[in-house]
Amino acid sequence: MIDPITEVWRRSEMLEVALKECKTRGSALAKAEHDYRVALASKIAELEANGAKVTTISDKARGDPAIAKLKLERDLSEVLYDTAKDAMLVYRKQIEVLRDQIDREWTNA
Repeated sequence: MIDPITEVWRRSEMLEVALKECKTRGSALAKAEHDYRVALASKIAELEANGAKVTTISDKARGDPAIAKLKLERDLSEVLYDTAKDAMLVYRKQIEVLRDQIDREWTNA
């Protein structure tokens, strides 16, 4: 039989790890977003200076291999960040369920 109090502590520790990971991944996401936007703006400015048609500049800039790679890195960072946030929510819910179980056991004792 699983001891609910021990499990609350265990899940709390897991929540703490997830919180730290969320901070790390959030910082990585912000940096990836920054790098992508700066490179995209630079590429758009370069295309404008070279006389590219205004209607095609955005697609050409985003289609550049270096820009596309930065966007991929940004998107992957976002997935990792969202995963860490979801893990935090799961651990919080598990702790809530365990605390409810503890309350029921104490009430019925």
